[in-house]
Amino acid sequence: MKKNILITGGAGFIGSHTYIALVAAGYVPIILDNFCNSNPIVLERLERISHLQLKFIKGDIRDSKLLGKIFLDYNISSVIHFAGLKSVGESVEKPLEYYDNNIIGTLNLLMAMRSANIQTLVFSSSATVYGNPVSAPISENFARCATNPYGRSKLIIENILEDVYQSEPGWNIACLRYFNPVGAHRSGLIGEDPLGIPNNLMPYIAQVAIGRRDHLNVFGGDYPTHDGTGVRDFIHVMDLAEGHVAALEYLYSKRGMLTVNLGTGHGVSVLQMIQAFEQASGMKVSYKIVNRRPGDVAECWADTTLAEQKMGWVARRSLQEICEDAWRWQSNNPNGFNS
Repeated sequence: MKKNILITGGAGFIGSHTYIALVAAGYVPIILDNFCNSNPIVLERLERISHLQLKFIKGDIRDSKLLGKIFLDYNISSVIHFAGLKSVGESVEKPLEYYDNNIIGTLNLLMAMRSANIQTLVFSSSATVYGNPVSAPISENFARCATNPYGRSKLIIENILEDVYQSEPGWNIACLRYFNPVGAHRSGLIGEDPLGIPNNLMPYIAQVAIGRRDHLNVFGGDYPTHDGTGVRDFIHVMDLAEGHVAALEYLYSKRGMLTVNLGTGHGVSVLQMIQAFEQASGMKVSYKIVNRRPGDVAECWADTTLAEQKMGWVARRSLQEICEDAWRWQSNNPNGFNS
């Protein structure tokens, strides 16, 4: 019998791609989303890609009554927990909203899971829990020190999950620390569609290429890197999605608590990304080098050894595929899902 997997925040960028990966692996994903940071059109697109009728509940993880009903009605085997606010800048402006949604929401989810005797959870964490690391690559045993409310919310949740695992027998938990998710599904039907001005590099580059924005500001051209611009670990969103399936299958077979980085294991500079995107799209990406942003580090990429050892997972898609898929999504949807 196929296992039912609840995906909180499943209509979002990473959640929607994970839906596709779960279907491909033979699971039955059920999406819970309140659309605070996603678009209902995603659901119809997912049905087109999967050729399946999608199971969806509109709602919020802070609604205890709703969660209890979902766990009662759908025979849920495990939960992949994406639902959370995710903008670093916005979190500095609205810390209470971030702590309420991310931490209180997760506590509510955990208590509802406990009441329903569901003890398998994959949590969407972030490399922001490493703060400003002093060196790269970053391994899972690096010190954790978040520098903003968003990062702190992820760090607090990780600590909560560790406490739950230690105190209550039977829990199986994976914390997946993402680096920089980019790209889109190869169909061009789903991709990253940020609200307002993009906070991340890839959607900003794509919007410049499509003509929605005049130019990209490159923050810092004098870092001690090979071309002076910051270096980051950009992972294709479908590789990331497949990492969640690998984590889930690890928990079903090995059980226990797992904390791993999900990245490619190598860095790409901002200028390299611009050049790769220009090559993939055939479009010019205008940019200006401006002052560094406070708190940015020169280089940051993952040590992915543990993910490969524990889960047998590695990122497989190339920078070229990342850019080609991102451009296919953007050119097919010049104004995002509302094109």
